[in-house]
Amino acid sequence: MEALSAACRRSDHERPCCAFPPLAALVLGLILGSKHSLDPDHVVAVSTIVSEYKNPLRSFWVGVSWGLGHTTTLLIIGIVIIALRLTIPERMALLFEFGVGVMLVALGAQVIYSFRKKKVHQHAHGHEEDEAHQHFHSHSATPEHTPAHHETHGIGKPFLRKKSYLVGTVHGVAGSAALTLLVLASIESPLVGLAYILLFGLGSVISMGVMTVIIGLPFVVSAGRLPNINRTIQFAVGTFSIIFGGFLMYQIGFVDGLF
Repeated sequence: MEALSAACRRSDHERPCCAFPPLAALVLGLILGSKHSLDPDHVVAVSTIVSEYKNPLRSFWVGVSWGLGHTTTLLIIGIVIIALRLTIPERMALLFEFGVGVMLVALGAQVIYSFRKKKVHQHAHGHEEDEAHQHFHSHSATPEHTPAHHETHGIGKPFLRKKSYLVGTVHGVAGSAALTLLVLASIESPLVGLAYILLFGLGSVISMGVMTVIIGLPFVVSAGRLPNINRTIQFAVGTFSIIFGGFLMYQIGFVDGLF
């Protein structure tokens, strides 16, 4: 993005703020949305939620929910920017980023708390004509341990994961506002600007959906016959989220000058 910013600060005899052709802006939105969802703070936050699931295909909807929340915030901010030609103060942007750090610490703490409450046990059940087999799991209050857990092991019906959706809305306010503002300022047509936001959101939905499937693989591999390893991975995810969130708070608060 530094290169894009530099291009937008060229001399006065060039086009103002490197105005994008409509097609280029739309393609850029899709690419940036796909890349943006893979930012470290996004992946860490979603990992804490995916750790609650024992099926990587069902965790796909966690990523989709995050992308929808992210897009919701972007759309609201984008409409305001386009309609009122507003700018976001740097201090406010830093404050939003600091809030992401607080959220990461809270998500990690929740994983650690759930980890300490879980009681792993073993039971058997079968699937249609198959022989009964053993499952190790806990009866903690996770989204996976519902009657549907015993009925389907596939991708399941589409559903909105509220927790992931809310995390996505926070991320949309924090990091994406400045990125969207930079490009929207370079798009002359309001309709193209809205289309850019929607394609940015589509890219983030698809990218994060795929990423959550990949992130969920270690949990599903270890959940069945390696419950202790599964718990260790969950503990590591929660701990890393707390450490990363604390580092982000320090970076934003003291290095970048929020406080």
